[in-house]
Amino acid sequence: MTSADSRTSSLPPPPFAARVAATGGSPVRDILAVTARPEVVNFAGGLPAPGLLDAEGVAAAFHAVLAEVPQRALQYATTEGEPALRAALADRTTARGLATGPDDLLVTTGSQQALSLLATALLEPGDTVLVENPCYLAALQVFGFAGARILPVPGDADGIDPDALEEMVVRERPKLLYTVPTFHNPTGRTLPAGRRAAIAGVAARRGLWIVEDDPYGELRFEGERVPWIASHDDARDRTVLLGSFSKVMAPGLRLGWLRAPAALRRACAVAKQAADLHTPTVNQLAAARYLADRDLDAHVSKVAAAYRERRDALLAGLPDALPEGSAWNHPEGGMFLWARLPDAYDTTALLPRVVEREVAYVPGAPFYAGAPETSTMRLCFVTHTPEEIAEGLRRLGKGLR
Repeated sequence: MTSADSRTSSLPPPPFAARVAATGGSPVRDILAVTARPEVVNFAGGLPAPGLLDAEGVAAAFHAVLAEVPQRALQYATTEGEPALRAALADRTTARGLATGPDDLLVTTGSQQALSLLATALLEPGDTVLVENPCYLAALQVFGFAGARILPVPGDADGIDPDALEEMVVRERPKLLYTVPTFHNPTGRTLPAGRRAAIAGVAARRGLWIVEDDPYGELRFEGERVPWIASHDDARDRTVLLGSFSKVMAPGLRLGWLRAPAALRRACAVAKQAADLHTPTVNQLAAARYLADRDLDAHVSKVAAAYRERRDALLAGLPDALPEGSAWNHPEGGMFLWARLPDAYDTTALLPRVVEREVAYVPGAPFYAGAPETSTMRLCFVTHTPEEIAEGLRRLGKGLR
């Protein structure tokens, strides 16, 4: 056979894994790619306000680390994370009501990686995962890639219904419940303290892991802080608490962490060794230096005050921007607001027309594990100034009409 014959008769390479086609990409990331132009008022992405990032403080922390301990900063590190950073994170967690030591924590490359590690450590293909309805989109992707059977738990404007959760646990025998109980993504709602206690009780009685994701909890504008589910005695041995610096320091650092019972934490560390060995050393040391030299709580308070003004600007403009008969919530913090238009509106179908007006939102449908509510949308209120928000709502109103 000649070389030409060999080329014409060659077989294609083997196909991709079925989970790639089954899971698909993120509609949010796709929208961001389309709306990256600076003239677009982007209510779609969960992007912290660029002008409120403490660039000077972060730069100083990196400079200090690279000047003082360059060999360490540029070297490999342990999988579990830099001791100085884990100690600082443990102190912050303890101060917020959950006694934590450095060895209780695993540093991850963003809290998104923590979700992937947990899926690797806990889930076999076909295992059942319970989620809120609607649910954080990237969590649905993680569980989909793991081959899980994803079921939404019934709830209301306050979040998960604990009685419905218990019925589903008995009937479906899930491995875990995934929840963002504080300033939920995508709805912005907060699960009340009583329901958190009840959910902890269900997990204890029925045998269930709880994954409590808390990337937004420090961004509170009003109301009283609600204790973590992980702080309830019933669930201490079965709750994983996830945290992140993405919303309070800088998302580009890709620094997150998980707090988990020892055996599960060790399993996640093994999974992380297989994934990336460790989170970048220089980023960890810079974050630890920032926490030592700067007042992160004061910075977060400043950011939260600005975000409150932006939330208020969005709330003030929605009555004129959305069709008559629309409804929306009033988040006490975080980054997102959830709106529901009259049933005749399909926010996915309307989006291209709205983008032509140089404004964008995220349709609600992709956030549902079950049947979607097609008239819903998520609006991020933190990226733009109040003046830009007002202009964006003017454009949104025109696009929807």
